[in-house]
Amino acid sequence: MANIRFGVWNMEWMNDLFTDGPSFKPDDDKVRGPNPKFQKGEPTVKHRRESLSGVINEIDLDALVVVEGPNKANELQLFFDTDVAGSWVCDVQPTKGGSQIVGLAVRTDKGHFEDPPFQRFHVDEGQGGESERLSTATSEFTIDTDDDEIQELHKFERKPLYVEINLANGKRFRVVGLHLKSKGIFQAYEWSKWWSQADANRKKIVAQCTQLRHKFIDYYLTDDSTKDIPLVICGDINDGPGQDTSERRLNASGFERLMGTVWKPNLCLGNVLYDALDGDERWKIDLSSIHTTSFRDPIFHTYRRVWIDHILYSRNRPELWLNNAKVHNVMPDGEKIWKKHEFASDHFPVTVEIDTDKV
Repeated sequence: MANIRFGVWNMEWMNDLFTDGPSFKPDDDKVRGPNPKFQKGEPTVKHRRESLSGVINEIDLDALVVVEGPNKANELQLFFDTDVAGSWVCDVQPTKGGSQIVGLAVRTDKGHFEDPPFQRFHVDEGQGGESERLSTATSEFTIDTDDDEIQELHKFERKPLYVEINLANGKRFRVVGLHLKSKGIFQAYEWSKWWSQADANRKKIVAQCTQLRHKFIDYYLTDDSTKDIPLVICGDINDGPGQDTSERRLNASGFERLMGTVWKPNLCLGNVLYDALDGDERWKIDLSSIHTTSFRDPIFHTYRRVWIDHILYSRNRPELWLNNAKVHNVMPDGEKIWKKHEFASDHFPVTVEIDTDKV
């Protein structure tokens, strides 16, 4: 059976494209989204629809976890039905009072999936069933993030997407799609206030990653009902390997807590972009070649490249079941994504091939 190409992409303010109905806003309406430096003002709905669909069509996806997607499943479905090649089934995980939520689109016209192609587990308090543990883990919680014996109250701004994907060969795997707390500080603050806010943002990311690891992932990978079902954890984690200045003050990396601990090596998650590095880079753990977005440095006004979008996977299969991961900052024809599809997103898509025989 052929491999399927699975991806995750922060599509940036996609919710702005729609009105209730569902329907698209008029083509010439201005909406939030990326805009080339040489142009003024915001992009139009037409610009964004063409750029977003252009990227998806070129990288030829079979399944996509959408970050910063629309609030409603029928809006995401409208976009894929209208603008993207092929036939798709879409859904989203609502968050009460939230926007820019996480969704899923699966292509059904290539014969890679059963009918239905996936089942979404409803993640919210009191849902019961398969989603109960994740629902409980992502409700309000207390944790001592910085080991000062003070329990702090935290919450998830967006509920994770939790689905089981049904392959045509009868096999299945599960996906948790995440969009964790942003590190971004978008207001002007006095310098000490800025650092205080930066530290608080990192503390929340550490708390969210620790909660997911301790209250969901460890149980998933050891419970008899789920330990043999392959798992993908993916999304915009807003953090990457190592510790930045604020994380060094906390002595914690949220992302590395999410991946696992050396004390439980059999429960650690793999990382598809690390696997895709050449042998020398893997040996040295040289991750400098990987970045999925960039941001403007508030001091020097230069752009810094960062790796915050990830596809992680469980190691509970006899053989490696994911390979050929890519960050798509260059299109198949060799043209830069931000030149060819300039209004798409400030993040690059991340994809990996899943060997359905090894799932």
